Formats: sequence, structure tokens, C-alpha cells
Amino acid sequence: MTKKVVSKQGAKKAPSKAKPRKKSSAKKVSPGWKRKVWSISWKLGVIAIAAVSIYSIYLDQIIARKFEGQKWHLPAQVFSRSMALYPGAAVSHSQLISELKLLGYRKVSNPRQVGEFSASRTRVDLWRRPFLHPQGDQAEQRVMISFDSQGVDSVVRTEDHRQLAVFHLEPVLLDRIITGDGEDRLFVKAAKMPPAIIEALILVEDRSFYEHHGVNPLAILRALMVNISAGRTVQGGSTLTQQLAKNFFLSSKRSLVRKAREALMALIIDFRYGKDEILEAYLNEVYMGQDKARGVHGMGLASQFYFGRPIAELTLSQQAFLVAVIKGPSYYNPWRYPERVQERRDLVLRLLMEGEKISVAQYKAAAESPLGLRKSDRPVHQKLPAFFAVVKHELARRFGDTLLKQSGIKVYTTLDPMAQEAAEKSVKKVMARLGKNIKQLQVGMVLTDKASAGIAAMVGDKSPGYKGYNRAVEIRRPIGSLIKPFVYGTALMQGDKYNLATPLKDRPITLKNGQGKTWSPQNVTRKFSGEVPLLTGLKKSMNVPTVNLGMAIGVSSVATTLDKAGWREPISEYPSMLLGAVNGSPLMVAQVYQTIADHGRYRRLSSITAVLDKDNNPLPVSNIPQSQAMDPATNFLVQYAMTQVVQSGTATRLGKAFPGKVLAGKTGTSNDSRDSWFAGFDERNVAAIWVGRDDNGKTGLYGSNGAMAVYQNFLENRPPISLRRTPVNGVVNAHFDRTTGKAMEAGCANTIALPALAASYHPAINCGEPLSWWQKLTGG
Repeated sequence: MTKKVVSKQGAKKAPSKAKPRKKSSAKKVSPGWKRKVWSISWKLGVIAIAAVSIYSIYLDQIIARKFEGQKWHLPAQVFSRSMALYPGAAVSHSQLISELKLLGYRKVSNPRQVGEFSASRTRVDLWRRPFLHPQGDQAEQRVMISFDSQGVDSVVRTEDHRQLAVFHLEPVLLDRIITGDGEDRLFVKAAKMPPAIIEALILVEDRSFYEHHGVNPLAILRALMVNISAGRTVQGGSTLTQQLAKNFFLSSKRSLVRKAREALMALIIDFRYGKDEILEAYLNEVYMGQDKARGVHGMGLASQFYFGRPIAELTLSQQAFLVAVIKGPSYYNPWRYPERVQERRDLVLRLLMEGEKISVAQYKAAAESPLGLRKSDRPVHQKLPAFFAVVKHELARRFGDTLLKQSGIKVYTTLDPMAQEAAEKSVKKVMARLGKNIKQLQVGMVLTDKASAGIAAMVGDKSPGYKGYNRAVEIRRPIGSLIKPFVYGTALMQGDKYNLATPLKDRPITLKNGQGKTWSPQNVTRKFSGEVPLLTGLKKSMNVPTVNLGMAIGVSSVATTLDKAGWREPISEYPSMLLGAVNGSPLMVAQVYQTIADHGRYRRLSSITAVLDKDNNPLPVSNIPQSQAMDPATNFLVQYAMTQVVQSGTATRLGKAFPGKVLAGKTGTSNDSRDSWFAGFDERNVAAIWVGRDDNGKTGLYGSNGAMAVYQNFLENRPPISLRRTPVNGVVNAHFDRTTGKAMEAGCANTIALPALAASYHPAINCGEPLSWWQKLTGG
């Protein structure tokens, strides 16, 4: 049987029966969402930990730089002179008491602790504070200071009744020169803080300070619940460390980010540093109030700001107040809201009592005591624009321009706070009176300390606190007759030709210069006397005799004398210079008159005695230049003549105002009464005063009723101490004929007794008759 062959292409498949697909009994299982969340979370956690770690390292570096470097830029502290007390010191009983009150000492019946004193009519029993002096630390000390009519008689240490050669009071802190962020502080170590302040601070602000690690979660939770319950923020949960972190590094803006950063920084601070160091930083950083444009930071400065005394001397009540005010210095301003302050202070005291830090009796006594605030009219820092301008200039000249940028320097100046106060009072009073009739009248005034050649006080404007043009230093006006003591002093150096009795011509004189111009000087009275004694020419400030004398000795010789006395600006050597055609300032006049007051010794005036760096080491400085400008014997004669100016010359009004006091002075007036001048001194201070107008207009004032009126009022505010006219080698009490000025023997008729140079005093006649050889041999 033949089989049929079918090709593959043509073959047809037989239909097959398709098998149905089995359905899956369950969906395929994917990785669980929990596993995914966990995977993402731990990765994010690692990233977060790394980020926080890196950020913590960054914050740690910031914190380390602050804590281990310079925590604050401490302002330069500027101090007054330190009052020196020693036998013979020109300080009166009343002046010492005024100084002690200025320093914040308390007057009591019997001193029992540092910062107290008692006083009788001639004695002061003082318990002095310890303080930093340029010559080294001064320990607390109790002394008895006795006075006589001349000043200090003795200073005796109470402990062993030993008489001290010299005893210093602490200087007055005048101001702090702020060059940075406007923050003001006075650093005090934690060890020097009263224990009650630290105990109260911890009780009120952070009870678990010594237990937590920078952050207190329980305190935060407790504060949160209280605030939610109250519906407002009434309690904070920040630790002292958190507050410090905020104050040091963060703004006061409230946000969760800032709060987290604050907490992280607090943890780092607590980990790196000890509790005592954190506490000290907080006590010196905390904001305590506002002194006009200055922020008051730290407990040390707050003590001075509110109470005017060091923190170590505060009462328990005052210490509690400082802790109380931390919560809100504006809200608890004691001068504006005394009731709020008392309530808050009493709360702090009660917490101290409940914490068994003080007794019930202490609590009651403190709660019943007044705060004892500083008087609002007593400034925390002195407004001394004229003086501080000189200080800054001298600092730059002697120590460099960058000194004030250094932190923590201490500048000790020559300023006498009591002299400054008296000067400002006199300027205000007299200028107000003179200004009623003379518009635009101004003043410049400089006082020096006769013993030290330091600038004791300075006023540069009729409004002493005005910060602007400083007329005490910057004006250049003709000094008028203030030059005359140097004309007469130059002549008296020639003892063989001139003495105080030498007749001087007082007749009309006309001088001609090289261009043919003539000058005919006149006396103020427009009268001529023919001849006058040299002393009269000076004390009556007569122009014509002065010109005749000056021309005889030479204008250049007078210019040389003035230069040696300290005049450091060019002098035009014309005859008119003899009557004061020399432009100067009160400071320049004070310099040359200081030389006369200081026995002819030139010492450059200064405003700074010492500068200490932040570690209290003195900065090296060159010595102040000095030289003998005028022979002491000749200078003695000039001083004597100036006392006669006050006794019976152009300054007689001054002498009558202070009978029994020996004062020296010289009035001066420029042409047309445009400038009124006075220069003079007592045993303690040299004064130079100018009164005039900035536009150089006429004032109608003479030296005697303008500038001298300021000085007279100054002495009313600060009673003078008589000049001690101690004998000088080379000076004798001589006798001269009143008419001829020739040397005479004592007892002759028509003679006058005057001091004279011993080397040139040779009386050749005995009451009109020549001395015999025997009289010459035996001296009579």
C-alpha cells in the first residue's frame, strides 16, 4: 500500500486542546515598608549625627577661641591722680573729706571695715581700701591723718603707730574709653565676688547649676507646662550656661533654631570648662542695665553704676538687688520703679533665707534697709572732653596710635577731680554772669599741679561738658601783659644792673622799624610818671617802663627766657612782643607759669603718669624733659613781685577776697580789650585762664574783671593754700633808697626792704655817707 507523503510546509497541524493557565494563589511579596523606613532612617540618622558632629566641632572652635582667648575687649580704664598725703602736703582737712566722699567712702562714728572713715575738726580716721597703684598693689590700711593750718601734719598707721613718709588714696575711676561694641564692663574675678551674690544667683536662676551638664530638660519641661497653663511666657527653662551661650554668641531673637543652637553650645561649654569658670564668665557678661548709649555688663560695673562703690563693699540688701535686676534691668529700673525693685529684692532675700544661706535676722534687717542708690546727679563717668582730648593725644604721642585698641589697659592721669569740679563750677557761674552783657563770650582754663607739673584740671568751653572746640588748647590769642614777668625776670638775671628797686623811665617813647613805621606805646592810664621802681612797673602792669626795660636788655633775651620756660612756638622778636604781641593758649601760658611757680625749673606739662597693660605691667615710657630755666634766686624775686601784684597791684581785688593768703598772679589784656587773661598760683595749683570771643570781637573786659573773676570764684570753691615763701640760697633781705634805687644799709631813712640777689647787693654808702674801711671790714 502506497503511503502518501506530505511536505512540512503543507502539512497542517492538528488542532490541539489548549491547557488553561493556573491562577496564582497569592501576590508576590515586596520588601516591607518598615524595612524601607528603617533603611532610610538610619542613613539619615548617620548623616544627621555626622552633621551635628561637624557642626559641634565648628561650635567648639568658636567657643574655644572665646573662652581660651580674650573673652571681652575690656575698655581702657582712665584714673585720676592718686592723692598723696604726707607731712607738709598741701591738702586741707575739708579737701580730704570731699575726696573721700567722691571715692564713695562712708562717714561713720568709728570705722569698723574697709571703705569707712570718721572725722574730727583736725583729724581723719580712715580705713583705706586695697587698690592697684602704678607702683604696685596697695593693701588695705587704717591710718590717722592730722592737719594744721598749712595742710597735712602727720600720717600715722593705726596698727603700729608708725608715722608714714607718704600715704596714697586710691585714684578715682574717671571713665572707660570704649572703642568696640559699646559694651562697658569692669572685670571682677569670681573669687572677689561676695558669696551671697553667687548663692542668690544660683537659687534664683539655676538651682541645679552644679548638677546638670549645661542643659536641664526637667527645667525646660517644667517651664513649658507653667507657660502653657498661664497662657504666656512667665518662666524660663534656660540654665546659666545656656544664658551665657546666648549672651556670648547668639542674638536675643527667639526661634527654635536659635534655642537648639543655644542648647548645643551649652553642652559643649559645660563639657569643656569647669563650673567656676562658667560662673565667672556669666557674672562678668550678664546685662545689668543701660547708661545712656552704654550697655552695663557684669556685676562689677553694675555695683558702680547703681551704688557708686566697689562690689566688695555692698550690703546684703544691695547684693540681693543686683541678682534681682538680672530678670529685667529696664523693668526693674530702681530710679523709675522703686516698688517693683523692692518686691523683687525681697524675693531674692527670702530665697536666701529659705535656702538657709542667711538667718532670719539678716533677712529682716536687709529687707527693711534702703537700697542706698547712687545719687542720680553723681555721674558714673566724668564728662571731661577737653582733658580726655589731651590724654588721647599724649597716649598716641608717647605710646603709639594703637594703644587704646588693646584690651584691659589702665591709664593713670594727673587730673585732680576736686580741682576739676571747682573749675567747672566757677566757669559756669562767672560766664553766666558775664554773658548777660557780652554775647558769644567763651573761656579756656587750665590748672596744673604745682608739685608734679601735671595737668590738674581743664575746661575748654563755657559749657564744660561740651565736646568740641577746646579753647584751653587750640586757641592762639595775644597774651598781653602775661609776658611781663618774663621781661622783668630777664632783667633781674643781671643782678649787677637791675633789682626790684631800680628806677625805670616812664616817659613817652617812639620806636621805628626798618620800614619806617613808628610805634608809641602807652600806659593804660595814658599818663606818665617820669620814673618808677622796677617792682612798680610790674605790679601796676605799666607798658612804657616795660618797653624801656625790654629794649635795654634786648628783645631776643626775653624770647630766650620764654623759650627756656617752655614756650614751644615761634616768637616774632619785635618790640611789641614786650607787651604781649605773642599768640598762645591757656595750656601754653600754664606751661611757662608752672616754671615760675616751680622755682624756675622747667618740666613739660603732662596728663599721664603711668600706663599698665592687661596684666598690670607698666609700659616703658621716656622721662619727661626738664631743665633749670631760671636761676632759683632770680625766680624767687619774680615770684615775690607777682605776690605784690595781688597785694597792691592790678590783682588787688583778688588779694582782698582772700585776706591773710599769700597768692601770686598776673593780669593780662590784649589791644581793644579783646582778650582777658589771668595767670597765677597758690601753693597747690597754677592757673591760666582766657576769656574772649571766638570771632575776636571786643569784650570790654580787662584781665582783672574777666579771667581773674573766674579764678577768684575757683578759689571760693576750692580755698587756696598760702604760698610758702621759704628762703632760697643767694637771696637776702636788702634795703634800697626809694628814690634812687641804690643799695643802703638797714635803718637808713627813705629806704625800702626788698629781696635781692646776695651776689649783687653791695651797699656802698651808710645813710648817704661812704663806708669807712673799718665799716666795710666789720660789715657796719
